[in-house]
Amino acid sequence: MTTDLFGENRYRVGLHLHTTRSDGRLSVEEAAYHYRSAGFDAVAVTDHWRYFEGGSYEGLTLISGCEYNLGRHDTISGVMHILGLGMKKDPNLSREGADAPTVLEGIRAAGGLAVLAHPAWSLNTPEEVCALEGIDLVEIYNTVSGVGQSSRPYSGYFADLLANRGVFYPLIATDDAHFYRGEDECKSFVSVKAENASAEALLAGIRRGDFFASQGPELFVWREGNEIAVRCSECCSIDFLSNTSYAKDKMLRGENLREGRYTVKEWEKWVRVEVCDKMGRYAWSSAIVL
Repeated sequence: MTTDLFGENRYRVGLHLHTTRSDGRLSVEEAAYHYRSAGFDAVAVTDHWRYFEGGSYEGLTLISGCEYNLGRHDTISGVMHILGLGMKKDPNLSREGADAPTVLEGIRAAGGLAVLAHPAWSLNTPEEVCALEGIDLVEIYNTVSGVGQSSRPYSGYFADLLANRGVFYPLIATDDAHFYRGEDECKSFVSVKAENASAEALLAGIRRGDFFASQGPELFVWREGNEIAVRCSECCSIDFLSNTSYAKDKMLRGENLREGRYTVKEWEKWVRVEVCDKMGRYAWSSAIVL
């Protein structure tokens, strides 16, 4: 647990990792040791098609989870990966003949949150996602997708295309750790405001939207009249992204940026914010709908 810029308790949570229960290199205990040692308060164990019921490891909360990967290698034929987080029971989904609506229905019936994983990696389209019901969260960043996978870890373009269609999902950052060689683990997370580090409290915070996605920086974004206000830990860039293609005040640069403001244009429908620190670590907000 840490105290944020406003004095609130925050918990660092990893929401996507794999173990030897599917195609990860480490056991649950070994992976948990890495994350606990890196200062994480909780992780979700999300092995492919194998439900994990949750628990704890030496003070680290283990959140129930599973990843349901649909399709294989050809994104033209269709690839979509969906995480189920915080499910209260095994939805007993079968990979054979499964499709996205069936998976989403199963996650919801089991009391879980459904996450669209690495849409850029999967080359998902806004059209196919808009046709679905039941997605709760979308990964804006997926660490392993930039480490020997496809060089497509960032899904901001996809999220912005959805926003231009009036479709808004809370955005999370995850590792999707598989290899545990110092590149794909303990990098990307959500910082959750919660009463404690229990799975129930953390999931409730995520459902409320009391979190930001990050690799290190703190980021708080809110609207004040016709301005979008930002407060963050020390960064070197603050970017305001929206349906506006260009505006002179959308990008702030400096060595010790801790706050920023952006004047909303009359035609803008949404704004989200990204910041980056001097170590090259990002934080991302979800969109503010105008």
